[in-house]
Amino acid sequence: MIGAVLVPGAAAPKLVTRDMLKTMKRGSVLVDIAIDQGGCFETSRATTHDNPVYEVDGVIHYCVANMPGAVARTSAFALNNATLPFVLKIASEGAEAAMKSDPHLANGLNVSGGEIRHQAVADALDLAFVPI
Repeated sequence: MIGAVLVPGAAAPKLVTRDMLKTMKRGSVLVDIAIDQGGCFETSRATTHDNPVYEVDGVIHYCVANMPGAVARTSAFALNNATLPFVLKIASEGAEAAMKSDPHLANGLNVSGGEIRHQAVADALDLAFVPI
């Protein structure tokens, strides 16, 4: 099973409980892509590329944090291709104008001007949310 849950700015919800593990076949494998946000399996804990797996109730867990780190060159190219348009927009318009004109860019903003600009972050910290 592959768990790949992302709640921007918040911890991943636990979708698979330990009791659910007991219903899985022995030797089943869980891959928790959401481990960088706390994991989406109740039994997940971050592992490393040097020691990537562990077993709970007969179920193998692969919960390597920063999985793209295993293919650093390729992931760097992918990240660059995904973010360069945003960097160019900020450089040409200025940060505030770029955020106001591009909702996708604004969705990536957590804090600016001493204010929390992301609703999920504000909720998680029980602080005030102030839109850009």
